[in-house]
Amino acid sequence: MDNSGSDVNNAGFEENADRDDLMKKTGKNLTKKTGGAISRDTLDIKSSSVPTALLGDLQSLIESARVRVAIGVNSEMVLLYWDIGERVRKEILRDERAAYGKQVLETLSDQLVGQYGPGFTRTNLFNMVRFAEIFPDRSIIHTLSEQVSWSHFRSIIYIEDPLAREFYTEMCRLERWSVRTLQAKIQGMLFERTALSKKPEELARKELAALREEDRMTPDLVFRNPYFLEFLGLSDTFSEKDLENSILRELELFILELGTDFSFVARQKRITVDAEDYYIDLLFYHRKLRRLVAIDLKIGKFKAADKGQMELYLRWLDKYDRQPGEETPIGLILCAGSSVGHVELLELESSSIRVAEYLTELPPREVLVKKLKAAVTNARERLAKPGKGE
Repeated sequence: MDNSGSDVNNAGFEENADRDDLMKKTGKNLTKKTGGAISRDTLDIKSSSVPTALLGDLQSLIESARVRVAIGVNSEMVLLYWDIGERVRKEILRDERAAYGKQVLETLSDQLVGQYGPGFTRTNLFNMVRFAEIFPDRSIIHTLSEQVSWSHFRSIIYIEDPLAREFYTEMCRLERWSVRTLQAKIQGMLFERTALSKKPEELARKELAALREEDRMTPDLVFRNPYFLEFLGLSDTFSEKDLENSILRELELFILELGTDFSFVARQKRITVDAEDYYIDLLFYHRKLRRLVAIDLKIGKFKAADKGQMELYLRWLDKYDRQPGEETPIGLILCAGSSVGHVELLELESSSIRVAEYLTELPPREVLVKKLKAAVTNARERLAKPGKGE
């Protein structure tokens, strides 16, 4: 007897049973979704897992495309705002027509907002004009626009000091700061705390030009004075050990205050010279400087003997711990009080040793601003004297 018809019927029954079972498990009407019966091949494809490598590759392609689109949109928006600011500045807000120009700007803003939305308010148009004034070279903006957003520029263009403006712009580009990070750095007067701010203007401009054109980071851009360590929560009286333990407990915040590209290497790094042991409080590595950074913690003011101790550390690190391709190690002595006279006489500003004060409690902002600006002015005047800053 020929059972071929029975086999076909059985196969059809089994396929329907499989489909019904799958529908019960998923709670979905698959025939509605596909418009007809589903074959076993289709079910096998649906039930098989997508290769992990393929999924990962496709996700990477999608994410990369999204990033490129976002960069492209930001770049075009920044260039558009510069173009608008330049046209308005030249054609409406000319000095001899200032009063008339402001009236025209009001009308222009109303028309643009009505057609394109709130991005073209009078305030934003003035931001665009300021943008074109502060950055008159469109080619520079074209380069920066791929890394620095309009929101960044809005914070930067109202910084009065041209050197500070360029510093924050280049650091945003190089270290990819968020807008919130940029604003925190400006509020915390990061530029005024760098050694760069205390250099004569001509030398500072050369260093910023090297940063802009070659991405060349220098210790004067990296190290600062003072450091704000109020997040450690230290009381009025504490030991060097307390300071070290607090830093390690809040290591992430401490590295954020040090700056990006610092990596923690060791605490109480032991070195041995003539069978005598010494201990480096903290050892870090800075990726862009390509240097080990030894940090010595002091609860008092800087003393001349501290220099000799740090020189010993650095020479040992240079001889025994420095890896091929690295630059010579550099030292940071963190003290509770400044000793400007000692630092100047020992000529540490031109050495591989930096001395900086740390603050465990922040003074009122107006006091801090006055102190930092005075330090910048005094340092520039001192370095501008013949024989200095060369």
